[in-house]
Amino acid sequence: MARRLRPVGPDFVETAPLRLVFARVVKAPPEAVFHSLAEDVPGWSEWFSAVTLARPIADGAGREVRLRGGTRFTESVLTSRAPEVYAYRVDATNAPGLRALVEEWRLSPDPSGTRVQWTFAADGTALFRAALTLGRAGLGRAFRDAVTALDRRLASAPA
Repeated sequence: MARRLRPVGPDFVETAPLRLVFARVVKAPPEAVFHSLAEDVPGWSEWFSAVTLARPIADGAGREVRLRGGTRFTESVLTSRAPEVYAYRVDATNAPGLRALVEEWRLSPDPSGTRVQWTFAADGTALFRAALTLGRAGLGRAFRDAVTALDRRLASAPA
């Protein structure tokens, strides 16, 4: 059963007890990456392998996300400022030990395309924080693989 999490704002990205930050440069322009993150929510399952379902809810003010393994999230979009930043807060989840979570995607132009930075800002029980710290490498690999797949998808998209 889904549990409600503590409602936090965009500033939680800077103040969370646990912050994991990953970055990668892709060839796609910031506008195309932003579109895939913020506007083509159902497309997430095509490039982020952990995502089995993503759909906008509340007229685009929120999202429903399901991950491989059965984890579910209901989220509220906190910031959608094209093409620089897209952030959302998890409002409810079935993930144990999680108390608050904000994910922020920050995009900036790079001579090679776009620098994509993903911040995973969380609070949870001591066991949750320890597990997430131990799982940092796996989360980083998931980010790298997802952003690489997104870049391939955008490169093959019709102009």
